[in-house]
Amino acid sequence: MTFDFEAAGPAGVAQTPECGTAGALRVPATVDSLEPVSDFVLVLGRQARLPQSSLYRFRLAADELATNIVLHGYRGEPGEIAVDGGIDPDEVWVRFQDDAPAFDPRQGMRAPALDVPLAQREIGGLGVFLAFTAVDTFEYELVAGRNVSTLVMRRPAAK
Repeated sequence: MTFDFEAAGPAGVAQTPECGTAGALRVPATVDSLEPVSDFVLVLGRQARLPQSSLYRFRLAADELATNIVLHGYRGEPGEIAVDGGIDPDEVWVRFQDDAPAFDPRQGMRAPALDVPLAQREIGGLGVFLAFTAVDTFEYELVAGRNVSTLVMRRPAAK
C-alpha cells in the first residue's frame, strides 16, 4: 500500500476492481458524514466478499475510528476526512486521513477491566479496544502532519 494524498476525490464510491484501490471519498468531519463513511466501508467489504461476521467487525472499527476523528480529533472545529480503500487478493483495507491534531488511537488502548464492577470502571476507551481488536490489522502513521489510520481484514480463501 502506498499513501497517495490525492487519492480521495469527491464524495462517492468508485467501481471496485478485483484488486487495488477501490474508491475514495472526502467528507466534512461532522456527525452527518458518518453514515456515508459507513456505507462506503460496507460496499467495499461486500465487494471483497467478506463473510457477514467479518463485514460487521470491519464496519464497527471504521465507525469507531470515524466517530473518534469527528468528536475527539477535530472537537467541533471544521475539518475533513479523506477515506479510501481497496481490495487485494488476500485482504480488504480502508484508510482514513485527517488533519486533526496528531493522535495515535492505540495510545492508552487497554483491555477492559472485566473484574471491576461496571460502575467503578473508567469511562472511555472500550469502543477503541473493541473496534481495533475486531480487525486483523490496525496501522497508524503520522505522515506529513496528517493522521493516517488503516484498517485491514483478511479475505476468505477463494474456492
